[in-house]
Amino acid sequence: MGLDLRADPIALTAALVDIPSESRHEQRIAGEIETALREQAPHFEVIRSGDAVLARTNLGRPSRVLLAGHTDTVPAADNLPSRVVDGRMYGCGTSDMKSGDAVFLHLAATIAEPSHDITLVMYDCEEIESSANGLGRIERELPDWLAADVAILGEPSGGFIEAGCQGTIRIVVSASGTRAHSARSWLGDNAIHKLGAVLDRLSRYEARRVDIDGCEYREGLSAVRIDGGIAGNVIPDAATVTVNFRFAPDRSVEQAITHVHEVLDGLEVSLQVTDAASGALPGLDNPAAAALVAAAGGAVRAKYGWTDVSRFAALGIAAVNYGPGDPNLAHKVDEHVDIAAITATTETLRAYLTA
Repeated sequence: MGLDLRADPIALTAALVDIPSESRHEQRIAGEIETALREQAPHFEVIRSGDAVLARTNLGRPSRVLLAGHTDTVPAADNLPSRVVDGRMYGCGTSDMKSGDAVFLHLAATIAEPSHDITLVMYDCEEIESSANGLGRIERELPDWLAADVAILGEPSGGFIEAGCQGTIRIVVSASGTRAHSARSWLGDNAIHKLGAVLDRLSRYEARRVDIDGCEYREGLSAVRIDGGIAGNVIPDAATVTVNFRFAPDRSVEQAITHVHEVLDGLEVSLQVTDAASGALPGLDNPAAAALVAAAGGAVRAKYGWTDVSRFAALGIAAVNYGPGDPNLAHKVDEHVDIAAITATTETLRAYLTA
């Protein structure tokens, strides 16, 4: 039996969760979504891109809203199939983000006369390396399908509109020294000890808070990994600490890198950037985004973390995260979603898309 997009989105969430779809294994769920859209949403043009499914209306409305959701999950942790206990649905992907996918698919199939044209993008490989992300492939191969006035990602947001997102960089900080026998430590130069000054700077770092469009973003500069040492009787001649800087979207990647250099200035270390992604400004002054905020009763906060809203922001499209899941539950063994939140999110977006 295939997916019933017109069913209650709670039931649709369970049906989606019960289709295993770990990253790179989304073929089955994409096929079922494609078939369901073709059969149950005839007012949509539907195409397939790899294991992504795209659909859109062409009704000549004055604005276009893009609803985007990834269909992949992290590896299951003995938490399939789904189950409902005390008003919560448990299972891999319930929060991140098949409940959001279910809301979007249900609305696409049940709203016959939207006030905006709607584009639906159900994409693959969001939970793994950025180079595999289905949105990136769509941007390269089918860029016109990402054109919109506002984009809504169904990422878990606890029922809030989480605007924009933080940027992120990872930098490997390296210290060098001279190897020696630990019984004669004065003959060596301990590289691990030199990292003490780095850790001291990081522990004393005061994170900046910045208000953008009424959303407070809080930055964080943290050590996330330490490597070094050769053996239990050797003074190490090399050691590294990996630093992750989550920065507010009013900084560019270049400005963020410069800031980390300034924080560690004067220390006997070298810095190498290993990963970087820009943040996204809230964009809440966009009329379509402002209308969504109004429909949600003004429940807005900053997004902590990086999401694909950044891709849309780079295209000049206002984008927000809005989904029924709780971001604090994503990827956990006891991942779950409050079923009442699925209903509330559906009602809010229905009001917005038909206003």
